[in-house]
Amino acid sequence: MNKIVWLTPLALLICAQASAQTWVLTDAEQGVEKGNWQISSQKLKLQGAPFSIEQKVLHGGKQEGSKIITITSKDGLTIVLSPTRGMNLLRADGFGVRMGWDSPVKEVVNPAFINLESRNGLGWLEGFNEMMVRCGYEWTGHPTTADGQLYTLHGKAGNTPASRVEVEVSEKAPYEIKVRGLLKETTFKKADLQTMTELRYVPGSNSFSLNDVLTNHADYPHDYQIIYHSNFGQPILEEGSRFIAPLEKVSPFNDYAKGGMNSWNTYSGPTKGFDEMVFNLTPLGDASQQTVAAVVNKAGDKGAAISFNLKQLPVLTMWKNTDTLKQGYVTGIEPGTSYAYPVTIEREQKRVKQLAPGESTRFELTYTLLHNAQQVSEVEKRVADIQGDKKTTQEETPIAKE
Repeated sequence: MNKIVWLTPLALLICAQASAQTWVLTDAEQGVEKGNWQISSQKLKLQGAPFSIEQKVLHGGKQEGSKIITITSKDGLTIVLSPTRGMNLLRADGFGVRMGWDSPVKEVVNPAFINLESRNGLGWLEGFNEMMVRCGYEWTGHPTTADGQLYTLHGKAGNTPASRVEVEVSEKAPYEIKVRGLLKETTFKKADLQTMTELRYVPGSNSFSLNDVLTNHADYPHDYQIIYHSNFGQPILEEGSRFIAPLEKVSPFNDYAKGGMNSWNTYSGPTKGFDEMVFNLTPLGDASQQTVAAVVNKAGDKGAAISFNLKQLPVLTMWKNTDTLKQGYVTGIEPGTSYAYPVTIEREQKRVKQLAPGESTRFELTYTLLHNAQQVSEVEKRVADIQGDKKTTQEETPIAKE
């Protein structure tokens, strides 16, 4: 872990001018708010794969005032994220395939309309429709009451509007795009955790990466947790789809999930009455602790893969929710520092991490949209290479009980 070196605005400007152009779309401290805004490779007179970047302010219903940023690459992906909702990724699609899902929640709900403590701490569900949600960073997991407070479902980061948002475009090929957003979880006498999120995308490609840096700005140590709740539905998810990852062991999250252990890594079609099942996974990594997890369709020619490092994100959760299409037919691949148990259990089992005053830690993930059989085969080979001759242990008993 390293401390962040905070550059002055002038130093940042000089660095940016040397190799990239930067636009500040939001800055709460400086009173900057661009509102509707757009730029394109054509306007910038850049060669290579054409692209555009647009910020749009939404209106109507519970999405009133929500902002979305859309990166559109004609020959690559369209990526949509929301600065209003913790820089969460709404979807990414291209090459005839979508990474994302169809939630009953259709609007990009402004957190101003959500009470996270409603429904005994399940208010988070009122806005849940993203492809990727940052669940953390002060805490994550299922709600519980402890220490004189209610720890709500999956923390607050995903419902925290970014205090600063900026877009950077490299002036050199391949003209990499970076979208950064600063999330502040700050409470008097409690926490001062700040996360500089960053999405990186090269126009024309079928993958993008997240590079997030979490810093404890307080004068006292503070716990942190994070789960990158990554969600995929049709067309990748279907009857016969498979989950693949190199694993040391797998266990059911609770007694209900025990009934699904025989087929935990395969999926049924939309099934009315199916309640969600969750499985705790211990991933294996290569020599540098890099690993990959993916969901692929039955034919093996579509999928979504996530690469990450076990030094940063040591555990993996698989969420299976093959309910009806209308209710939300979706699976989750969720790298994290913790499983989805309440923070009290995660503390007891020593998975809650801590940052010293001024200390930072980094989380790097790469998402790849697989759109042909060769790409799926390459990921399967990567999984097999990491797995080697090690057998995956299936444990029938949950590691904890809520």
